[in-house]
Amino acid sequence: MNRRRELGAFGERVAAHRLEAAGLEIVDRNARTASGEIDLVARDGEDVAFVEVRTRRADRGTAAESLDDRKLRRMWRCAMEYCEAQGLDPERVRIDLVSLDIGARDSVAHIEHFRGLEIPDE
Repeated sequence: MNRRRELGAFGERVAAHRLEAAGLEIVDRNARTASGEIDLVARDGEDVAFVEVRTRRADRGTAAESLDDRKLRRMWRCAMEYCEAQGLDPERVRIDLVSLDIGARDSVAHIEHFRGLEIPDE
């Protein structure tokens, strides 16, 4: 596994732990759909959160800044495809982001969970 994949896998493990600590239940990881991959799928009460995990080293900007409109629209398509395949109510769906900024000695300098991101129009 290359360094970038290792960093991504580390970020996903930390994000899953953070979500579980906040009371969410992780129901799927790296879920594939026709339009792409969803890092984490979590149940939050009656809602289903499709979670993008962004992990960045401090010297390359913040992790949260790296999520663009194109990726958000693709995530929404993936979420709708996942709902259709799993028989989930699309009215109970949201897109979340967990961003991790990595600092000195590969430690987590900052982690934040953004709930219910707005999906930009195409």
